[in-house]
Amino acid sequence: MDYAGKDVGVSGAGGPRLLDQVRSRLRVRHYSLRTEQAYVGWIRRFILANGKQHPRDMGGPEVERFLTVLATKGHVAAGTQNQALAALLFLYREVLEMELPWMEAMVRAKRPRKIPVVLSRDEVKRMLAVLEGAPWLMAAMLYGTGMRLMECTRLRVKDVDFGRGEICVRDGKGGKDRRVPLPLKLRDPLLERVERVRVVHERDQADGVAPVWLPNALDRKYPNAGRELGWQYVFAATRLSVDPRSGRLRRHHVDESVLQRAVKQARELAGIRKPATCHTLRHSFATHLLEAGHDIRTVQELLGHKDVATTQIYTHVLGRGAGGVLSPLDRD
Repeated sequence: MDYAGKDVGVSGAGGPRLLDQVRSRLRVRHYSLRTEQAYVGWIRRFILANGKQHPRDMGGPEVERFLTVLATKGHVAAGTQNQALAALLFLYREVLEMELPWMEAMVRAKRPRKIPVVLSRDEVKRMLAVLEGAPWLMAAMLYGTGMRLMECTRLRVKDVDFGRGEICVRDGKGGKDRRVPLPLKLRDPLLERVERVRVVHERDQADGVAPVWLPNALDRKYPNAGRELGWQYVFAATRLSVDPRSGRLRRHHVDESVLQRAVKQARELAGIRKPATCHTLRHSFATHLLEAGHDIRTVQELLGHKDVATTQIYTHVLGRGAGGVLSPLDRD
């Protein structure tokens, strides 16, 4: 529910509502739709938690109290608390343009360092064996390339280079591009997938469906690009949907929940007791590469990690760790 009070929802007489200003600024800065929805949600919760006061009339104490309540009563994770703080900092810095001393003093919650869940090669084979169709191909790509879930769902036809045997991951975490290997075993299935996309795309063209969504206003720079096969999603949705920003009916990429549900079901059918998710396949990709003797810097580049320290977490689950130590109880 949105707020509409004059003291909160309107900036100046007859001016745009505050949340609309937030959305506008986020779009100018090219934030993703998901980030936009999350930030607007946190800002709304912050205002409602403080009796609908305008953020200009609040400051450090209110922000700190809001974050404390999230942790103590809401029991949210450190990452969630940090996201709420990031949303409020964006509000004050980018929308209200208020550089306040208390902003720098805000301490972000420390995220606990956890060892990632990793599947063995046998467990990966068992999980993939019970999947089929698009979910199988997507799960195989997560494990075979190390891509993140959303990087896979957003993959475009033009970014699969069959000639060079590689995939270009566009606008990954941190807005960075990178290249990952195209597994030989997935070459033919991907070719079949692209052919299927071509058939559906031609039907959409004949039916007058709006062009596929393009990032960074490329639809204005290249008006016909959205109708080209290369820009279509490899894993396009089976149904058309309304673009939440433009209101136009388009064919978007498949919703990530489709694969999340399929992986959860596959894990249960394969008899895997580990809490494996789609991201577990990415963890397994990295760990198995390191086990095979690949350099950690190479794995860092393939995963798109900014700092090699992030990649080093996978060294804790190698055979040289706890599993490679002979317990005193087993000694003669």
